[in-house]
Amino acid sequence: MECLAGQARAEGWRGPVNIIVDAQRNELYLARYQIEESGWREAQALGLATMAEIQALAGSGQALLGPEITRWFGGGKDMYPEAVMLGRLACGRRDFVPGESLEPIYLRETAFKKAPPPRVNP
Repeated sequence: MECLAGQARAEGWRGPVNIIVDAQRNELYLARYQIEESGWREAQALGLATMAEIQALAGSGQALLGPEITRWFGGGKDMYPEAVMLGRLACGRRDFVPGESLEPIYLRETAFKKAPPPRVNP
């Protein structure tokens, strides 16, 4: 999401933008950023949103950016993460942690059924 916010700034976007990525299951990931000449800041942390919530944002004229966003919202701007922007962001960071300290981000409750034990044929 930060990569897309950086790209939006580089392409001349200013003001509030909603960055949207398909989360499957009829949901979308949504993060809001305020983009200015000097940089950008997160205005709303990454979370899940319904199609109806994004439709309301689109209906109010808010900027919608993200991969394949025009598939759902014609007024949006398709934008994909670029390796160059990711590299620039990484070069500016100093808060790296060892790989074994990384933890996943779960935005939805995990729901699965445990497989039955294997059948034994006599």
